[in-house]
Amino acid sequence: MTTTPLLRIGTRGSPLALAQAHETRDRLAAAHAELAEPGAIAIVVIKTTGDKVLDQALADIGGKGLFTREIDEALLGGDIDVAVHSMKDVPTWLPDGIVLPCMLEREDPRDAFISNKAPSIAELAPGSVVGTASLRRQAQILYRRPDLRVALLRGNVQTRLRKLGDGEVDATLLALAGLKRLGKADVATAVLDTREMLPAVGQGAIGITCRDGDDAVRAFLAPLNHPRTEARVTIERAMLEVLDGSCRTPIAALGEIVVADVLTFRGLVARPDGSALHEVTRTGAVPEAAAMGRDAGEELRRRAGPGFLDWTGGG
Repeated sequence: MTTTPLLRIGTRGSPLALAQAHETRDRLAAAHAELAEPGAIAIVVIKTTGDKVLDQALADIGGKGLFTREIDEALLGGDIDVAVHSMKDVPTWLPDGIVLPCMLEREDPRDAFISNKAPSIAELAPGSVVGTASLRRQAQILYRRPDLRVALLRGNVQTRLRKLGDGEVDATLLALAGLKRLGKADVATAVLDTREMLPAVGQGAIGITCRDGDDAVRAFLAPLNHPRTEARVTIERAMLEVLDGSCRTPIAALGEIVVADVLTFRGLVARPDGSALHEVTRTGAVPEAAAMGRDAGEELRRRAGPGFLDWTGGG
């Protein structure tokens, strides 16, 4: 048995985050004999600000970087060797000294609708309350159903399902990928078509970061990287990089590879209250993913017009 771990994996402590870390550990052990030895890989749980503050919207307390900041600090400080993240939580720009060389094969990126009141968003009664912490989901719901109400609903998957069961809200939306990884896909009332609810950038993909220049760790991660997932997330994050002027701006995107090396893409930007929504599409070769994403972002920026990306509600 290995007394000192060869690799330390940093992760949040939620059941979903731990499931993703365990999946990463198992894939590493399958790819490298030395990592299959007992004790060769340690999982280090790190509590993030996003896990501690649950009574406020993420946009009000600093955005999605709140789920990665403390883990990044542990990585840079040498307390862990790799960090496992949901790609939808990874900020557009990584801290200096950290790289993202690996993405696992993407799970289904769609959203799941969960309710004991109606079989779909369209069939919810007027005035029904949909619980979510996502401005992206809020904007798309209100764009199509301005007669519904959206209430803040934060916490891990289990907490949100409990609050739904207690009647605090009439419905909620969760990432199908997370439900699948937790073995809870059966709680979904319906899986939403991406034409009804475009996913978050990177939704369903797991990213693994490490320190820049750590060639030994990069060699461990290399066999786990899934190039098709990398291309899909690259086009989505390239669009986000152009648009990411405010954590209060609902942004959604989905890259897909359906034929050989042809990448198709949809992206959108919206107002949080659903009063306006702009969409863009692209089709092109996989090697052009980053360029296509940036071009799509520039088009959305032009179409939305001055001030749209910094809109905060009020006035």
